[in-house]
Amino acid sequence: MKQQQATPQRPDRTSPGSLEDIGDVIDVEQAEAALVEHYPRLVRLAYLVLPPGQSRGRRVLAAHGVVQRTLPRQRSSTRGLGLPAQRAGTDAAIDPGYAFVRLRVLRAALAAGRSRRWLPVPPPPFPQVWGLRLFPRSGGADELALDQALSALSGPGRAAFVLRDLERLSAPETRRVLEAAGVAHPRAALDEAERATTPAGSRDRSLLESPEFDPCALQARPTDLIRRRQHGRAVLTAGVAVLVCGALLGMPGDGWGPDGAAAPAYARNAASEAALDPGKLVVSSATAWKNAARQDFSAWPARGDRIHDKALLRRALAVWARPGAGVPVSATPGTPTGPAAGPAQLLFAGVVDHVVVVLLHDGLRVVRYAEAADGEGQSDGTGAAVDFARTDGAAADSASALVVSRTQGNVRYLTAPWVKSARLVDLLKPDAPGSRLRIGADGTTDPVPTPRPAATCTTWPALRMGGRLLTDLGELTPARLTYGTPRKPGEVTAPRARKAWARTACQLAAVRGQGVRAVNAWKFAHQPLPGGAGSAAWLCTRAETWRGPGSRTMAQIQTPAAGGRPYAPGSVAARAEGGTACGPRAPRALAGVLWKSATGQWWLLAAGSSQITSITTTGDVHGQAPGRLLTLPAKSGDRAELKGRLANGKTVGAVG
Repeated sequence: MKQQQATPQRPDRTSPGSLEDIGDVIDVEQAEAALVEHYPRLVRLAYLVLPPGQSRGRRVLAAHGVVQRTLPRQRSSTRGLGLPAQRAGTDAAIDPGYAFVRLRVLRAALAAGRSRRWLPVPPPPFPQVWGLRLFPRSGGADELALDQALSALSGPGRAAFVLRDLERLSAPETRRVLEAAGVAHPRAALDEAERATTPAGSRDRSLLESPEFDPCALQARPTDLIRRRQHGRAVLTAGVAVLVCGALLGMPGDGWGPDGAAAPAYARNAASEAALDPGKLVVSSATAWKNAARQDFSAWPARGDRIHDKALLRRALAVWARPGAGVPVSATPGTPTGPAAGPAQLLFAGVVDHVVVVLLHDGLRVVRYAEAADGEGQSDGTGAAVDFARTDGAAADSASALVVSRTQGNVRYLTAPWVKSARLVDLLKPDAPGSRLRIGADGTTDPVPTPRPAATCTTWPALRMGGRLLTDLGELTPARLTYGTPRKPGEVTAPRARKAWARTACQLAAVRGQGVRAVNAWKFAHQPLPGGAGSAAWLCTRAETWRGPGSRTMAQIQTPAAGGRPYAPGSVAARAEGGTACGPRAPRALAGVLWKSATGQWWLLAAGSSQITSITTTGDVHGQAPGRLLTLPAKSGDRAELKGRLANGKTVGAVG
């Protein structure tokens, strides 16, 4: 075990590199080395600047084609571009080859936009991938909002946005790059990029660097697997397939129109047809939950102003079953994204924050379909998205709310019919009562700020619905927070429970997007500190997932807070993925940490839960202590291996 120390962030090698840094001549080998080293970043840049009018799959291939064709055939001079010579001193370390290749990529992408063609150099117009459709991994609502915002910009505006916010160039550097790339009005392009309305995270790279915009991290799906295998030996396969597909698309009720952004159907059977029929959706009454044997999502009534819109519901069901290539699809870990086995249940259909949203439940999953309110049913999939979240085994405790909308750092929830009131609280302010959150007649809440993990965690919003405490971890289902022993966790209502979570909340950033169902904080020991420095609390925090495996466990020590911050975050002593530590199957814990006193002396502190009868340490620090607390002098950087002995004579290791 070694004391954890903060590591300074490494500088980005490609974020500088303005055109001021390019020399007079670039060799082919130098350009090739820069292209190969920075290929993923260059392809991302091309993907973001290319026109958004075609499908994501065609745009991916076009981005790769643009970058692969930017390699010069011979030594290239930078004279005549209005670029000063390479600078000396510390700036000389900047790679001029990267800046040169980046300029060529930018020129080609902008030229494709001006000519309304994807690639300026035929043939072939794209890299060839037979039998597969390739597209980037799907993001969430923020990525979709950013993609829509970039689509509304002109080509120069997108280029200015990417150079400034992805490449981290200053405004003067961005103008010079745009001028060298042939943009007639670079200042206007910069102004357009500045005025763009984008979601939170767009200006600090977190969204621009997400998998949604990474053409090198791709998902693959077959084109028409059955038909291709059946007719693979025929010379006229392509022509026959086109004719058959054209005939199918022209048939009433089977074309792109009614199914929206769904892909063509591959097979038909009674079960799949029933799952696609909006007339067979299960719709519970407004009072069914009062007499339901089990309060879960199956007891929710259908709400929203579009629950009778059969065209909308048909599109949602069709895209769920067969999402087209242009439809972003996201799912929590361990959640299948296939179609329903039979008719699903309708939970919500309506317009929220200028987006048409449909929430469906099939007993195992909640599915959220969303499409742009001003472009419903577009056949190219623009503005449509599907999100999946696993919810099997949900009960009243974990079926209190669902995310219905995410916009600009806020989230709206659809609440369960048994939820009559809600309060917005800040976990980092345990003594504050919070504010009342309005719930509309359709069950949707007012916007709630989403937690924004950062280096300085100053707030963590959460919802208190009755006695339950819920927080958003970036998924369709909010996570429930509890406090107490692993086998009998309770609500976070007592002062000691709220104070423990006030010093733990900022650690929740480590389990965002992991399909977390509930997180329990358990205080398993209390230890006096050497030298009369007060006492420390040992907590074990365990995040349980909907799928079972994949749990995350964290042991932390909460020493007396200094500097007037009574609820400063505790120090993480150990982390573990999976396993049974601190869970209901093995409700015990053992952890240790190196701690430095005010006098400068280092100590090894270790503590175990009530089942531990003695603790032994080996390694750089040797010693043994009866009971479940250990305190030994140590040195900075010492490593120690802890073993705890149980009453039955068995030994257990530390968390992690």
